[in-house]
Amino acid sequence: MSGNTVTQSVAQSAPWSLARAARELELRRGEFDLAVHLGHVRTVPDEGGGGRRVTRAETGRVRSQEGFPEALRERVKAVGTTEGAALMGISTARFTRLARLGLVVPVKFYLNRYRAVVWLYLAEELLRFPSDRQNAPLLRGRTPEGLRDQLEAGLDLRPRNWRGRHMGFLLRQTDGPWARAAVVASLLDPVQVAEVIRDPYERACLNRFRPERLSHGAPDSPAAHLVSRIMTAEDPDEISWLRADLGQAVAEARETHPAPRPTQRVEHGVVPEPAGSAPAHSSRTRPSPVASRPAVSGREAAFAPAAPVPVAAGPVAAAPVVSATVASRPETATPEDLPAAGERGWPRGLLGWLRRRNT
Repeated sequence: MSGNTVTQSVAQSAPWSLARAARELELRRGEFDLAVHLGHVRTVPDEGGGGRRVTRAETGRVRSQEGFPEALRERVKAVGTTEGAALMGISTARFTRLARLGLVVPVKFYLNRYRAVVWLYLAEELLRFPSDRQNAPLLRGRTPEGLRDQLEAGLDLRPRNWRGRHMGFLLRQTDGPWARAAVVASLLDPVQVAEVIRDPYERACLNRFRPERLSHGAPDSPAAHLVSRIMTAEDPDEISWLRADLGQAVAEARETHPAPRPTQRVEHGVVPEPAGSAPAHSSRTRPSPVASRPAVSGREAAFAPAAPVPVAAGPVAAAPVVSATVASRPETATPEDLPAAGERGWPRGLLGWLRRRNT
């Protein structure tokens, strides 16, 4: 079998990216993401660490279902307040009250041009709501007194219900105990996470598997702060429930796979020196500073300072005795009568000549 044939067979069996899978299933990207969250389309982790992918067998399974693609689009259709009220046959005001009471749960949201939160609901769920006989009193007549008191007190369960549903979406796609614990931690304030998980290495492990948050606008913008507030638990009972769930999830992850910690590697019984410490060399094996200097050209050597003389180990050597001939010469001696630069220990070149001239 030729190499080209092997390459083609591997390429044909490789999973598709999410964008390619959405085109194969004839869905817009928002509809496809919702289909993945609801479990209508199953994904697998990318072996190269590039996120999630969809196998070709999965796309074939979805395409072979009856009524494709219209039936799949109906199951992932999300509507706003106006269209949702029309599907249920009620006014938009009553629909909003039902949503605030948590009787209908949003499936996603977005911010409009005025930074107002627009909640979206599954049309399939809204169509099933009137068919339940227990919901009939909520669709006609006055709202029960107990529910009216809660609405007057400012009750709005839409953000909380969305967080619960969103956490279920993320848990469905996680692999491993630390990833499941990170999903719970993503809905809590970092201060709350630090109070529950005191170990910094375990918190670092949670941050590693933390799912990406929805982004709306530039970081630190008013829209980003609003989205962050929606995605963070605020109610005391919700925070208490998430803290307990996080502690249990981390305990299970700790027993299965403890968080990695830095360790010192010991080779042949010798602990490596800490970073930044100078190596301990003996006086006999100290390297010479001259030998460690790089070679320079002749022009650079003319302007370079004199190299320091290496210090020898042991007793200090006696100073060299000046020649009697030089000591007895008169001060009027000419430069030609003086010893050469190498004999007096002066450096050669332009710097040595200037020193000899000033002598």
